[in-house]
Amino acid sequence: MINPDSVGRTFEGANSLTINQSEIDSFCSVIGEADTSIAPPTFSIRISLSQYESILTQPEIGVDWTRLVHGDQSFEIIRPIVAGDLLNCSATIETLRVAAGNEIISVRSDLRNGSELVVSTRSTLVVRG
Repeated sequence: MINPDSVGRTFEGANSLTINQSEIDSFCSVIGEADTSIAPPTFSIRISLSQYESILTQPEIGVDWTRLVHGDQSFEIIRPIVAGDLLNCSATIETLRVAAGNEIISVRSDLRNGSELVVSTRSTLVVRG
């Protein structure tokens, strides 16, 4: 059961991640993108989802990751991610509701390079009842 006191709170990710060119090259190769000078828009979700898991599964929040289904995703790209960025991730639980026994949470993730906001993503996550 998700702790309702978590709604509205922002949680900082534990790890910073330095983006290297080989990560961008690999991601581009998988999706068939030839331009590897910047990370494709969806590259940020691989960072956000791994951080969500470490943040949201903390006992005081109560998300059971084994029952989680990814429902929806949107991106606000302030600028593209590039090799050399040192990204920190935060996650804000914006809403929580229960529908048909499932907990549905919306989470905003902000990726920052230092104090610069680079990408904000919004995810709808469903924790099956």
